[in-house]
Amino acid sequence: MPAGALPSPGEELWVVQRPSGEQPKPIGEDVPGSRELRAKLPGETKEIPLPLKHTDVQAAIAGYIATVDVTQQYHNPYESKIEAVYVFPLPENAAVNEFVMTVGERKIRGIIREREEAEKIYQEARSQGYVASLLTQERPNIFTQSVANIEPGKQIDINIRYFNTLAYDDGWYEFVFPMVVGPRFNPPGSTDGVGAVGRGSAGASGQKTEVQYLKPGERSGHDISLSVAIDAGVAIEKLDSRNHVIEVKKSAPEKAEVRLGRLDAVPNKDFVLRYQVAGQTVKSAIMTHRDKRGGFFTMMIYPPKDLNSLKRKPMEMIFVLDCSGSMNGRPIEQSKAAAERALRLLEPDDTFQIIRFSNNASQLGPKPVIASADNVRRGLEYLSSLRGEGGTMMIEGIKAALDLPHDENRLRFVSFLTDGYIGNEAQIFDEIHKRLGATRIFSFGVGSSVNRYLLDGMARMGKGAVAYLGLNDSGADVMNRFFERISHPAMTDVSIDWGGMKVEDIYPKRVPDLFVGRPVVVTGRFNGDGSTKVRVKGQAGDKAREIAIPVNLDDASAKHTGLAAVWARMKIAELSQQAITEPGDKWPGQIKTVALEYCLMSNYTAFVAVDSLTKTAGETGTTVAVPVPVPDGVKYETTVQER
Repeated sequence: MPAGALPSPGEELWVVQRPSGEQPKPIGEDVPGSRELRAKLPGETKEIPLPLKHTDVQAAIAGYIATVDVTQQYHNPYESKIEAVYVFPLPENAAVNEFVMTVGERKIRGIIREREEAEKIYQEARSQGYVASLLTQERPNIFTQSVANIEPGKQIDINIRYFNTLAYDDGWYEFVFPMVVGPRFNPPGSTDGVGAVGRGSAGASGQKTEVQYLKPGERSGHDISLSVAIDAGVAIEKLDSRNHVIEVKKSAPEKAEVRLGRLDAVPNKDFVLRYQVAGQTVKSAIMTHRDKRGGFFTMMIYPPKDLNSLKRKPMEMIFVLDCSGSMNGRPIEQSKAAAERALRLLEPDDTFQIIRFSNNASQLGPKPVIASADNVRRGLEYLSSLRGEGGTMMIEGIKAALDLPHDENRLRFVSFLTDGYIGNEAQIFDEIHKRLGATRIFSFGVGSSVNRYLLDGMARMGKGAVAYLGLNDSGADVMNRFFERISHPAMTDVSIDWGGMKVEDIYPKRVPDLFVGRPVVVTGRFNGDGSTKVRVKGQAGDKAREIAIPVNLDDASAKHTGLAAVWARMKIAELSQQAITEPGDKWPGQIKTVALEYCLMSNYTAFVAVDSLTKTAGETGTTVAVPVPVPDGVKYETTVQER
């Protein structure tokens, strides 16, 4: 958002909108019990604040593509040099392609390099006393920021820019900015996961990447500001924020400026902004862009309206509930409420099974049972007995659910209800690939800061869809929408006639099925000109369906400059998925080639910036990890390791 776009106090009226649903009082500086965390350097007794002071997020949405600038403000309140290390989340489909370090009046633009090379450049600069910064990717939604040789009293800003496509769900567009990495569980013996340790307990998890968490009652001085400028193209009818207080100003029917409430600035839960646009139905649409590399496009395909009139076959519904320690309390209650509603929505010809997992997996019975009144009552009693405790051995839940005998006369749906707090996502994806068969997987992310990389990936690989159930959402409402979706056949065997677009490198390579209320985003490259018509064809029930989308390729302009990065990120995601399901030596090289050409973060590339004009005196300085709060609703004692 341009400087000065937001009004000064007293100049314009902003509407303050509280989160929908029940919401705890936000923690502010003037709220009793809130206190700034202070840490001690080795050998010192003076208490001092931590180095990450503030994060500022400015997003602009055009159509269904967001451009997001994230600025992290680091400072050194200590009496000697430090290196600050901060593990933080971004959306799993974020195409990160700009990185700028600001030291005083100078801006140093980061360069993208192969990860090993970038790490070597950073370590050499650090050891020689130069101010330097390094951004690495640990998962598609988890990143590590390192800033070396921050001198006492000095401030260094890091700006990251990314592009991503918005989700669309049952009439609402959804912009999500994750604010904290949830505490992950890693299977015994693993070392390449994401550890969750208490402040000052570095190394306790034995994992390659670690997140340090504040202890109960502690709070760092780090806060966050966030603003979103929406240009929807058509009138915005409703805006909704379930997790945060927001202030809204509408400058035109199709435009809105939204910012985070001043006293809701603690970064301990995802910011989720949903908005609904005018019109009974949203039409499939395409966005295009050309530059010196050629043409790029992204297309959102909406399912045909008449899918609503078709009824489904009897189904076999398998509910898999995460009962690990991170789900203890409000999250497990939300899961149980959703599953209870689902049981009551089953029809007499349906069958069901309930599986729970934590350290191991157990279930209601040896096989799915008919949804009779007595069996549903047994299922409800089983649900009420479930508690959240122990580890998250999701692999056991995957095996138990996908290995159950399948009734071929029924459609089989497996619904996972979990926060996704695991560090072995690749293993889960691999098991789904091996065992899926005719099953469809629908994943439900339960909590305030869930692992969307895992949940979106499970649904995508499982030919299903994903939904999110926050702490302030109604479990019954979320499940009602799910049943509305599966109560009508999906449009399957989807193929696309691209007309005169002359397309190549389309992702995802296999177009997913279209469910009621859930569009599919397809991204690719094109070489065509002029006007043409794209035809999307498929089967729904026993009938053929077709969607026609008019396209004017001469309209491709600089307006959608982020499309090249969005396409490249989609290609990297597809290659990364293939690397899991078809292991081989070729994938890292292919991913690096795309990431380097399009200046993107990946597992194999990193951004590095060195201020060659600022060489500091003395040793390299003390490394200070930035501890973060456990997500809202998650219990520290059931999720975090201490020495």
